[in-house]
Amino acid sequence: MALFSDIHFDIPERKVLLRLFDIISALAFLHLIGSVFEFDYFKVDKENWSYTAVLVLYLSIFGTVFELYSLRKASKFQTTIKSTILTVSTTTLVFLLTPFYTPFLPENRLQIIYFFIAILSGILVWRGLYISLISSPRFFKHVLLVGESLDIAKIIKNLEEADPNYKIVGYVANKDNPLATSDNVDILRYPTKDLIRAVNNSNVSEIVVTGDYGKGVSLEVYNQLINLLESGFSIREYTQVYEEIAQRIPVEYVDKDFYTYFPFSSSNQSKLYQFIHRLFDIGCSIIGLSIFVAIIPFIFILNLIGNRGSFFYTQTRIGHNGKAFKIIKLRTMIKDAEKEGPVLAQKNDDRITVFGRFLRSTRLDEIPQFINVLSGHMSVIGPRPERPEFVRRLSETIPFYETRHIIKPGVTGWAQVMGSYVSSEEGMLEKLQYDLYYIKHRSLFLDLNIVLKTISTVIFYRGQ
Repeated sequence: MALFSDIHFDIPERKVLLRLFDIISALAFLHLIGSVFEFDYFKVDKENWSYTAVLVLYLSIFGTVFELYSLRKASKFQTTIKSTILTVSTTTLVFLLTPFYTPFLPENRLQIIYFFIAILSGILVWRGLYISLISSPRFFKHVLLVGESLDIAKIIKNLEEADPNYKIVGYVANKDNPLATSDNVDILRYPTKDLIRAVNNSNVSEIVVTGDYGKGVSLEVYNQLINLLESGFSIREYTQVYEEIAQRIPVEYVDKDFYTYFPFSSSNQSKLYQFIHRLFDIGCSIIGLSIFVAIIPFIFILNLIGNRGSFFYTQTRIGHNGKAFKIIKLRTMIKDAEKEGPVLAQKNDDRITVFGRFLRSTRLDEIPQFINVLSGHMSVIGPRPERPEFVRRLSETIPFYETRHIIKPGVTGWAQVMGSYVSSEEGMLEKLQYDLYYIKHRSLFLDLNIVLKTISTVIFYRGQ
């Protein structure tokens, strides 16, 4: 155990390891089966490099869609098995159905079984090693908190929930203040003067500074931090760490000078990005509405039976730069659902009809919004537009809430694919954290990631 006590893998490193060794393991088992059995459908060699590249591409795409690279799911074998089977099955099927880019089907159909089993076995063997070794406590990242925070329990919960391999081993107050206590959490409390001793005694690999950012740390703590920094020790600020591992911005801990903490992505001003983004919006809208036209007769009939009322409905929402527009959706609630005034939808809202639940879960109720996308009021990807009544109320209680309006709202977005169903102010704060993360890191790569995660949401029936 001592050999591994100071070794840990950060989130980007673990994601790279998962993708890299999934590919290496799958190709290694394919090569092994090719050597043991009469298997000539797929050979890992120089002559077939293009087939190998296509297989790697399919594995990467479908692995993302079926959440094979979710670190939370990758840490449990039972969820890993499900994701692996779905990924390998889909990869195999698509690989077989694209012979223009892949080998022609073998005459001996048994080789298809070999192909599937080899990839599945290779990935599962590697994932078993990952769970038992890299995802085990011996590789946890030991962290010491330093600061003047009265909300230390929430900070610990935020960090450890965002990354199960992130372990808070102790807390050092910025000053020896009885109010800055950690008695309400199961964590070691060290005196201010013993910061360096705490680092040495707890095998700490990183210090995270929390608390009152405007006032900074005390001179006593500052001198110890400088000594550790000069020796090459990692010291980071809480909002930066949280943003990196949770992929959202903790706005409740950000000072009023928010530009210091989340300067907006250059993509928001890039003409090239905006042009590509608009082309993507138009393309997706044409495809989405074409599909909708094809299935609309069936939905219309089911709506008459299950909803017994109007087919479409419109509602005022707040969009880009705070301007109001009418959003178009399929109706999913009973008539006069808000006769007593606007109310946030609940998770098991009894105002939603039986057919309405199906429409929401499959996201079919969102398809008419492609009309809003074509008209320019919305984009395919962006923060979800909220109603004026809720925007006014939330802007008064949640810091930076109206910042989400600096870009167009979207049919789907980072908050929709990363967060869960919310019906409270605390849940809206979490959604805002994700929305601001998207605005800060907006890029074509992040947009593609959202598209793939949206497909996962639909496949796993997690619509809201």
